[in-house]
Amino acid sequence: MKELIARDLAAELEQVVDHWTPRVVGRVNDQYVKVAKLLGELVWHAHEHEDEMFLVLSGRLRIQLEGAADVELGPGQFYVVPRGVRHNPVADEEVHIVLIETVTTTHTGDVTVAGTVPVDQQVGDFV
Repeated sequence: MKELIARDLAAELEQVVDHWTPRVVGRVNDQYVKVAKLLGELVWHAHEHEDEMFLVLSGRLRIQLEGAADVELGPGQFYVVPRGVRHNPVADEEVHIVLIETVTTTHTGDVTVAGTVPVDQQVGDFV
């Protein structure tokens, strides 16, 4: 059995150097718990087979949704982007978030851009 370790989200976020670079800090069954720092916007994309949960720890996050009103989130608020919905996260100021995604969720879904981070690099030495 793996050693059980309590995690401190603030301390885990201190390890994140680059914006839009998720870092896996936990796993619950088939879900990764990730932290990330966001600034600016990522890219319009969709995850065809997975939902994606954004939980804001600090700052304000706007999630643009194709064909729907933007979702605005502040500290303590979360939103689940349903599978297949094209979306684009936007942070006008630095935002600290927790992402909960299945272990199969790719960073930028159906789109690959210069900043796309493969899941194995997000996991690092966690697993």
